[in-house]
Amino acid sequence: MSNFELSSPQSYVNQLAQPRSLSGQFFVQFWGVRGLISTSVSNTYRYGGNTPCVEMQVGGKRLIFDGGTGLRILGKNWSQLEQNLSAYLFFTNSQANRIQGFPFFTPAFIPDNKLHIYGTAATNSASIKQCLCDQMLSPHFPYPFQVMQAELEFNNLMPGQEIKLDEITITTALINQTQRSVGYRVSWQDYSVAYITDLYQELSESEKTGICQLAAGADLLIANSTYVSPVRQYSSSEDSQYQAAVDLANIAQVKQLVISCHHPDDDDEFLDELTKKIAAVFPKTLVAHEGLNLIISQG
Repeated sequence: MSNFELSSPQSYVNQLAQPRSLSGQFFVQFWGVRGLISTSVSNTYRYGGNTPCVEMQVGGKRLIFDGGTGLRILGKNWSQLEQNLSAYLFFTNSQANRIQGFPFFTPAFIPDNKLHIYGTAATNSASIKQCLCDQMLSPHFPYPFQVMQAELEFNNLMPGQEIKLDEITITTALINQTQRSVGYRVSWQDYSVAYITDLYQELSESEKTGICQLAAGADLLIANSTYVSPVRQYSSSEDSQYQAAVDLANIAQVKQLVISCHHPDDDDEFLDELTKKIAAVFPKTLVAHEGLNLIISQG
């Protein structure tokens, strides 16, 4: 059974986590939990304001899901580690909030490091490599992509594709046709974590089937608070913000649900109340904050 090690939002003060040993364990850490755009106002301090980035260390490998501004903080943490780092970076889509931390990811600038990068084509058919390169073009960024000295291996991902990394299996599925977003399931030994952070309420039947299969029986489901646009739809029910994630958690019979990718307007007080509301309908729920650690397996 999974052993979830928790830390509260109050304990997070933007300190770097201590590097961990990779051997024989499966753990998840949240470095960015905000959707759409980062926020730095004081009333979001406890939960954090960086855009999405989740680290998984599993089966002796380092996996990263999404490269929002939280990726910069993760890179600072990894700068404490030995050289010759190897990591796998998986993007759910190529929108700004998922890729904007990549130009600031320190390990990408260090020779002898190696990054294996996976992502689907964008809505304009641009590859993940092109999307990452384009955001570093002048006048958007002072240095071109070519200044990165790590070895970067790009992999064009097709939804439904399965990736094998030794004993780790990574399964994918199309989550949101409009945004060309994919979800991931990481399986190792008898443990699994599903990362599905582009849920919305109006899903096609094929999307529902793929999503439910991806999450089925997972030890941990990481899902988003549902929002439709950058402008909050205050006329809609507050319950709709998390209902898609709760519905999926129930249907897929997951053991633990973590809500992430919070709207930038959701302050600490709002997220405290959201935690209580969701726990009332799905007790095994956490609302993610930066610095949250979850140990899935001690090995």
